[in-house]
Amino acid sequence: MYFAALLARTEDGWEASDTELDEVETLADLADLAREASEDDEPVLVCIEQEGAWFGVVRVEGEEDPRVFVSDAAAATRSSYGEILLTDELLGREPDEEEDLDRLVDLDGTEDGEPEPDEDGLADDEDGTPATGAVPAGPVGDVDLLADFGVDAKALLSLTSQDALSEIADALGCTETLEAVR
Repeated sequence: MYFAALLARTEDGWEASDTELDEVETLADLADLAREASEDDEPVLVCIEQEGAWFGVVRVEGEEDPRVFVSDAAAATRSSYGEILLTDELLGREPDEEEDLDRLVDLDGTEDGEPEPDEDGLADDEDGTPATGAVPAGPVGDVDLLADFGVDAKALLSLTSQDALSEIADALGCTETLEAVR
């Protein structure tokens, strides 16, 4: 089960609204959606969670590039919402790397010249390091995107997908507001 909410800071505090992401295809689309909810270029947080698997937070302020944190990149890749957040830049990949690999898929489903996956399902290069383009298990992104709201990197990294959005809302002082749209 997924839950997505926009938390927009206003002069009266934080306002929350649940949001449909069906029309959102890219991080840029998501940032535009957040900017529409913004009041005077105040921060807007887009919070997404897949119960028991992962959560993500996108912070948008004015026309600045969105700042993104995803709690478990490998889990998020199995989600259409997660794929919106997991940009090439966030994963440290070259922009066209995935498209290039897609063109190289053989009939057996493996890429030409790519190593076969090992028992943990991850492909390793010849030197034993994870293959280029592999999505890391665990957190990725900007661990400081909520630091000025009282959720520092250590606190953010310690959150679980079951309690993350509630803990973030507590730090922002808008728990009741978020729970009202849940």
